Amino acid sequence: MNTVTNENRDNPAIRASRLNLWYGTFQALFDVDLEIKKGMITALIGPSGCGKSTFLRSVNRINERLGYVRIDGSVEVLGQDIYAPEVELVQLRKQVGMVFQRPNPLPASIRDNVLFGHRLHTRGRVSRAEQDDIVERALRQVLLWDKVKDRLDSKGTALSLEEQQKLCIARLLPVKPGILLMDEPCSALDPKGTEAVEELIWELRGQYSILIVTHNMAQARRASEECIFMLMGKVVEHAPTAEMFVTPKQKETADYIEGRYG
Repeated sequence: MNTVTNENRDNPAIRASRLNLWYGTFQALFDVDLEIKKGMITALIGPSGCGKSTFLRSVNRINERLGYVRIDGSVEVLGQDIYAPEVELVQLRKQVGMVFQRPNPLPASIRDNVLFGHRLHTRGRVSRAEQDDIVERALRQVLLWDKVKDRLDSKGTALSLEEQQKLCIARLLPVKPGILLMDEPCSALDPKGTEAVEELIWELRGQYSILIVTHNMAQARRASEECIFMLMGKVVEHAPTAEMFVTPKQKETADYIEGRYG
């Protein structure tokens, strides 16, 4: 059985090579070459329809659920081509966690939400004490434990949107993913909730390789270490965030950052 593993630490977290993707006859990605560094927060920016979310979804193979999607090229996660025929989707999704625009907690207790992925991927019996430890560790990591520790049997859907998004991130952590993909994780949140989730993303830096799609230029500048600008399905520029926002090398990047289009 081949699985996506943490082997070969010299590899980037994600490497795309000449990646092309079509929705039917429409080409959404053009010869994308990218390397996402391990343990860092990388932001994907660009106008709507430029391919940001399409690329993100290519990294855990969500796109292929659509029968009219065709992909050419390769995507490696921690050194292994995830489109190789022997790679199992269950193992890939264990290694690559996904957070969506709107929080999607299960209609179950906070405790059961956190344990969902662990139960799905773990064989054999796990004691109640071990489960309690898993829940506490995950909720502490997402800075939620102190708020919910006395109501773990309450429904996750009863939490605020900010807390629901943190819970969705907590649900990923017990299976020990190497990579967290975040598709506009703050778009449904108010400024206070956005600030809280950004603080969490920064707290997780180093423990996980995080790739975040955002339309919010201020958020990209605050909450990432490297930044990728995409336009019309192509990578225009990839640079340290501070460098891109102060001295972008490409005119298209400068125009977008300065609000001249997009």
